[in-house]
Amino acid sequence: MSNNIENKVIVITGASSGMGEAAARHLSAMGAKVVLGARRADRIEKLVSGIKSNGGEALALATDVTNKVDVKNLVDAAINTFGQIDVLINNAGVMPLSMMESVKVDEWDQMIDVNIKGVLYGIAAALPKMIEQKAGHIINTASVAAHLIFPASSVYSATKFAVRTLTNGLREEVTPHNIRTTLISPGAVTTELLEHISDKDVQSANQDYVGQVGIPASSFADMVAFAISQPENVDVNEIIFRPTAQAL
Repeated sequence: MSNNIENKVIVITGASSGMGEAAARHLSAMGAKVVLGARRADRIEKLVSGIKSNGGEALALATDVTNKVDVKNLVDAAINTFGQIDVLINNAGVMPLSMMESVKVDEWDQMIDVNIKGVLYGIAAALPKMIEQKAGHIINTASVAAHLIFPASSVYSATKFAVRTLTNGLREEVTPHNIRTTLISPGAVTTELLEHISDKDVQSANQDYVGQVGIPASSFADMVAFAISQPENVDVNEIIFRPTAQAL
């Protein structure tokens, strides 16, 4: 029986570590052809090598999602190599949490550029081809912070609220083109994301909490696979998942 993942061409941004890497490994093991983008070329090239050694098909391309040309090149590479793009996973993101009073404007700019513009650049690159194909699936990674605000999350939450809004609006617009959309909002998942926090007190508090309740990045991979694996006439629009122990 088909899992509706086998032989699909899946582009993943932020694939060099954490949830993106876990998704790449899992989807490849299920038979997908994965095209991986991240700034750390050495990491995604190593990941591709491992996937190929296990009999999978994969491609790596150094990609900075704040550069719309890079993102278009990533999608074009998928199409030129494998003939199509079936799924785009806009997964790249940063989370330098800080209190507003710290006025870390450069970090605010970074979150806007990566978390919002990076998603938009992915959509801009993939959507025309998906409309032409009359098929496709765009998956955007948000966060539980897209649904609530907690101390030091104001700007990060704002960027993830934006991703949530963009995804909901996109869904309404692309249904005539037979394109599926999914917003995935993880809770406390153990990744490198907390390393982006420059405020040491905020970083320590979050590391302590995630260290206590955090679940592995493979949990995200399972959610992505669930959404993609549904029959083409089933559109899983939103998934929120958390550790069982997480209250917020």
